[in-house]
Amino acid sequence: MNKYRYQSLVLLMSISFLGIILVQAFWIKTSYVNKEKQFQYTISQVLNNLSKKSQAKEKYDFYKNIEAYKKATGKTPNKTDIKEIFYIERDLITNDQIIYSNKISLENYEINQPFIDNNRSSKVSNYSSHSRTEVYKEDQKLDQGTTISSRKIPDEVIEKETDLDIGLELAYYDVVGVYPIEKRINTHDLNEALQIELKQQGIETPYEFAIFSNGLSTSIASKNYAYNEKNTYSVLLFPDMDNFSKHKLFVSFPNKSTYLYADLLPFVLISMLFIAVIMVAYYSAISQLNNLRQVSEIKNDFINNMTHEFKTPIATINLALDAIKNPKIITDQEKILKYAAMIKEENKRMHAQIENILRMSKLERKELDIPKEKMEIHELIEDAMARVALQIEDRNGDLSFEFNASRDTVLVNPTHFTNVITNVLDNAIKYSPDELKIEMSTENIKDFILIKIKDYGQGISKQAQKRIFEKFYRENTGDLHNVKGHGLGLSYLKQIIEDHNGQVFVESEKGKGTTFFIKLPLIN
Repeated sequence: MNKYRYQSLVLLMSISFLGIILVQAFWIKTSYVNKEKQFQYTISQVLNNLSKKSQAKEKYDFYKNIEAYKKATGKTPNKTDIKEIFYIERDLITNDQIIYSNKISLENYEINQPFIDNNRSSKVSNYSSHSRTEVYKEDQKLDQGTTISSRKIPDEVIEKETDLDIGLELAYYDVVGVYPIEKRINTHDLNEALQIELKQQGIETPYEFAIFSNGLSTSIASKNYAYNEKNTYSVLLFPDMDNFSKHKLFVSFPNKSTYLYADLLPFVLISMLFIAVIMVAYYSAISQLNNLRQVSEIKNDFINNMTHEFKTPIATINLALDAIKNPKIITDQEKILKYAAMIKEENKRMHAQIENILRMSKLERKELDIPKEKMEIHELIEDAMARVALQIEDRNGDLSFEFNASRDTVLVNPTHFTNVITNVLDNAIKYSPDELKIEMSTENIKDFILIKIKDYGQGISKQAQKRIFEKFYRENTGDLHNVKGHGLGLSYLKQIIEDHNGQVFVESEKGKGTTFFIKLPLIN
């Protein structure tokens, strides 16, 4: 996969994923804001209803006490007529006449106020209305100039006496309004009224309340009231006729956010679940893309390495064939045999590489038969050392060994295990460009034998150490191919060791060398 294409896909997926998260976050925030506005509207209704009902009850008690006092004392008020309305109507068809009169009077009471204050008295004014309707039939038609005092007896009379309550309402505001809030309402009644109103609106969350008069706190408050601008609401209590009041009720909801989110919780959880699923899918897709990119890089490296691996023997074979066709050499049997042996050796080398690839493929498909037998591991190590002895000698290198393990009998496949040790030694030789020095040792750890192979070569980076056992993986060296190979040796090594129920791990520091550890179970 092209590097820029990979980066474009990752960027596009990241933007899409981020967009989904932002949309979900915006939806949750918008839902919360709408829920908060609805809560605010509901609380406003609750407090307004509470204020109106509290004042209505206080008015009712005031009027009731006034009427009870008037009846109990039996006092006659000072009455003054202040307005009279006179109205005459004639029916043109029946010739009947209707005379309507309405007299409005002002009544003044001097009332002691035991229900308010025993030491005070007050004048309470009340307006009353007396209406009278007289109906005169046609045969009793009044003459045009007839006055009220000289009327004949009406055929029908309707009279009504009503209180206009205007004066009582004024008295309520004048008299009750001057008293402290503690005489008008108490904490228990206020709390009970709040509970009822909130329950009717379906709001069930803890609350605290307090009444302030002229901005100062009063004794009417719940135990844990504390003002918080975000969760406190207020309303005027007992406003006058101009809708002004010095008393203000504050109600706060400490757990408002929790209460609002509780309703949104199912939707938020579902949203979070979807985001989690999308996140897993996103991570999986990125991992797959990354794996594809790595496979693509490994494939390209493998092709490049295999090209270099096959290019040399093919070139050697072509040179040998060209030499054989030379008329001067075709008659020289010794040179013919030399070039034939060279062709055979290079062909054998290419065949070995192909076998390595096929063997790895069979290992992955579990098709490679690896029979095991009881062997002494030190003998197999010596065989592997003998295979590379000429290479080490040619490099003027040094291979030392210490067989410290007193027990070395294991169940192994001698061919494959010898190949494993040879691969490690071959890597130590290839990746020691300067001084070639290899140290080998064995030791017993409980019922295991530990084989240690250490070199002082160029080492392996920390990042590469995590992947050196992957198939086809080779540490990136740019366009340099000074070290031949196709990235199969260590992958083969790991699979063979694991097939023997063993473990392999590596320690390395760039520029200071590498140590391979192979751990195998012993036969008791």
